[in-house]
Amino acid sequence: MLTLSVILPARNEAVSLATLLPALRASMPQAEIIVVDDGSTDNTSAIAASQGAKVVRHTVSRGNGAAIKSGARAATGDVLVMMDADGQHQPEDIAKLLQKIEEGFDLVVGTRSASAHANIARRLANGLYNRLASWLTGQAILDLTSGFRAVRRAAFLPFLPLLPNKFSYPTTSTMCLIRAGYGVHFEPVNVLARTAGTASHIQPLRDGGRFVLIIIKIATLYSPLKIFGAVAASLFATGAWYYAYTFITEGRFTNAGALLFTTAVLTFLMGLVSEQITQLLYMNIEREQQDR
Repeated sequence: MLTLSVILPARNEAVSLATLLPALRASMPQAEIIVVDDGSTDNTSAIAASQGAKVVRHTVSRGNGAAIKSGARAATGDVLVMMDADGQHQPEDIAKLLQKIEEGFDLVVGTRSASAHANIARRLANGLYNRLASWLTGQAILDLTSGFRAVRRAAFLPFLPLLPNKFSYPTTSTMCLIRAGYGVHFEPVNVLARTAGTASHIQPLRDGGRFVLIIIKIATLYSPLKIFGAVAASLFATGAWYYAYTFITEGRFTNAGALLFTTAVLTFLMGLVSEQITQLLYMNIEREQQDR
């Protein structure tokens, strides 16, 4: 029988933990519960310890991703469940995720409905991320950024060095596990409003740019030839159009056209080399897993 560790990254979540932890213990009495206190200034650690949770404390805030990594390293369960500590995720839904793990999936993501997102901007942004990720992977990605998920520990640990310390570890881990050939399933779950007195640590203006950079990074890490190939094709098509235009209007082939064609070829070659480097990276990760 698979053992379970539940990891809750928490920063100033004492109010919500006082309610969440007893409910979590009642729902999953055999689970190892780990609260990672990411530099809280309230009594998050004391509340967690009083409820019998294992507490991992960061003296300063390192970020949500760093908290997940600390929790994963401290966990002993065969399956890791990651969930927010702000009361949005329901402990009763863990059983739904675990059922899919028992059916053979390696990662099960708790998928939110569109109406669960806080505002229209986040709804549109998450829709964009999901469509881009689906195009890259060739698999329907229903919720790339959900922080409620269950994953086999042996599959998750080798990818810890690739996860960002800030946002968004769910994006990176989902893409990496799909790229490595693991089975990923998206299971619908209910998401509640945050517990009164808690607030999101994501700031759209500040973190929106980070999400875009993460998407670009993961895109090039996951399937660089798709990205470089698309750019190269666009440059080549532009060069062909410009060549036809200048030939018709001026009767010659311009330096700008030559530059576009040359850049297209170089971009494609960069993508080809990047694809090989990416393949070597995942081969090394797979080799490390086999050596464990």
